[in-house]
Amino acid sequence: MLTPEASLAAARDILPWLIEIRRDLHQHPELGLEEHRTSSRVKMLLDELGIEHVDGFGGTGVLGLLKGGEEGRAVALRADLDALPIEDAKDVPYRSKNAGKVHACGHDVHTTVLLGAARLLAERRAELPGLVKLLFQPAEETVGGAQFLIAGGALDDPPVEAIFGLHVEPEIEVGSFEVRYGQRNASSDTITLTVLGRSGHGAYPASTVDAIVVAAHLVTALQTVVSRNVDARESAVVSFGTVQGGSQGNIVANRVELVGTVRCLDDRIRELVLRRIRETAEGVAGALGAEVEVDVEPSFPPLVNDDAMVELVRRNAARLVGEERVFVKAMPNMGVEDFSYYLQKVSGAFYSLGVRNESKGIVHTVHHELFDVDEECLAYGVALQVLNALSVLDGD
Repeated sequence: MLTPEASLAAARDILPWLIEIRRDLHQHPELGLEEHRTSSRVKMLLDELGIEHVDGFGGTGVLGLLKGGEEGRAVALRADLDALPIEDAKDVPYRSKNAGKVHACGHDVHTTVLLGAARLLAERRAELPGLVKLLFQPAEETVGGAQFLIAGGALDDPPVEAIFGLHVEPEIEVGSFEVRYGQRNASSDTITLTVLGRSGHGAYPASTVDAIVVAAHLVTALQTVVSRNVDARESAVVSFGTVQGGSQGNIVANRVELVGTVRCLDDRIRELVLRRIRETAEGVAGALGAEVEVDVEPSFPPLVNDDAMVELVRRNAARLVGEERVFVKAMPNMGVEDFSYYLQKVSGAFYSLGVRNESKGIVHTVHHELFDVDEECLAYGVALQVLNALSVLDGD
């Protein structure tokens, strides 16, 4: 239907339209589960493209249903809608108009790319041998909005055979892509340890159980969970970010709260680490005469790409921009990404879209107040997502 050359040419033809959409979204960022204007804008554009859609996923999610001219396979493409609670410090005409909010993680780009892919595919819908599901999800940065789309049946009826998502990457040049086989992102769990001791006068510690001393031992002991329990060839992180306890310098504290994060690259290691944290914490606290409450708040699971789908993306990207501009990521990322929820249900691949351009000063990392992209990336993202969808529908 579309060769790589034709796909990129078609995407470049609509680049002014893409830039207009991206800048509009960039000027009106909304936080997770608050993306009402963004969601309305998406639905309006889908209406203009004649694409059926369903909403209500988490309140702001939208599912577009692009039906081809023939029955066939179903494939899904995903974008996220939410912004970050950061002040936009860029001096550009499309600077955020919403104080304290900015698309500093490129979700405006992701949404625009998906709309662009929808437009190119919709223009050729009579030739499409199947169904393309367009997933516009809320709250990737917070509660994992992918779960709302999944719970609402976005991957079902008919079931999708594959799903593809992308993320801006300011470390690689515009016009380039980066893929990662297998493990790509870590899981994330928040751990809260509440140490319960017995207070008293600081001059007479023998009659107390010092929760601060116990907490100090816990912080030290729990570092061995990774160093002495996880195989050195595997990866895990245990970090504590806050310690709160005590009321005065001459009073022994009876309560200390430690809050930290656990990151793992697969669920087997995740289960091991969380179990050993609980066992170690209870053992150390008990040995020192204290009690400890261990609370685990699960967050996103690890993101593990399907190697066959990654190879499909790599092959399409190479056909699009040349082998020399497609990189294979050497190491996984210990950050999280809720695309992982989709990959627990269906085969797919999550990959990176180059947005860097040093000559334009576009060099800042995501979540930075000066983050921006070279908008030429929009055409490349659209073209590759179109090729990915067509490859699945055509049975490639």
